[in-house]
Amino acid sequence: MSNEPSTEPLPHWTIHKRIDWSGSVAFFGLHLAALGALWSGITWEAAVAGGVLFWVRQWAVTAGYHRYFSHRTFKTSRVFQFLLAWLAQSSVQKGALWWAAHHRRHHKHSDQEGDLHSPKRDGFWYAHLGWLFVQGSDETDYGRIKDFAKYPELVWLNKYHLVPPIVLAAALTWWLGLPGLFVGFVWSTVLLWHNTFFINSLAHVWGRRRFETTDTSKNNALLALLTLGEGWHNNHHRYQSSARNGFYWWEVDLTYYVLKALSWLGIVWDLRPVPARVLDEGRAADRARHEQEEAAPAEAQGARPSVAPSIDAAA
Repeated sequence: MSNEPSTEPLPHWTIHKRIDWSGSVAFFGLHLAALGALWSGITWEAAVAGGVLFWVRQWAVTAGYHRYFSHRTFKTSRVFQFLLAWLAQSSVQKGALWWAAHHRRHHKHSDQEGDLHSPKRDGFWYAHLGWLFVQGSDETDYGRIKDFAKYPELVWLNKYHLVPPIVLAAALTWWLGLPGLFVGFVWSTVLLWHNTFFINSLAHVWGRRRFETTDTSKNNALLALLTLGEGWHNNHHRYQSSARNGFYWWEVDLTYYVLKALSWLGIVWDLRPVPARVLDEGRAADRARHEQEEAAPAEAQGARPSVAPSIDAAA
């Protein structure tokens, strides 16, 4: 993978970004709908359903939208790829092809002109959610996602991206009543949105850098736990083609662990590893950082005067 900035021609709407706030009505409306739980009440069944759906759909966003459709870091059957897209789209983050095409653009122009969600260029909140409402961002760049656009069922699902969440919301309402809708679906969906968006915003602001990439990506252990492995963001920007973002055994990556288990069952296969040269590069960077951190206190100690300064009695 190259870390060089892209010279690819850019659509005008990625340069002259104009936000159409009318597109935010549904987004903020769902936030307000969370208050419906005050009217419907909260049941333990709805709370459990919401918790399970949060984590299951977080995995689908990470494994499906990101590691499969965006980066093709493993292989699977045509049936399972459709199920991955369906489950990921139940998170109300638009179509799998739309999501992956935008994400591929992000990697091509990360923190450069043309990156729609760069906190370095446009600020934290713009990177977190403002970019969603930029005029032109609604369109799917099928030219960037030709490898999956050849499947008509995925194109259909991308076009009718609201079908999975509507089916899920209806099923929860039928099963658990209005608490199932407001707590099970709305609460878990809104929380999942912001958990996902933290990778666009916080993971370029807060954390540590192991690899010298051309962007501001950072590794953050807390975000990695919350997003099932996506918080190892600097690792990912160094080598985006690996099925695992936690490059080393101590970097918890629950998405990869589930993918590994699915590979034992034959549901997915050919999980792409991190090349040895990249792992060696990371170990060397870690050693250099540790040596620098250990040397800093010694240098500070050496800079202190060995004898207390004298005081002029006549002063």
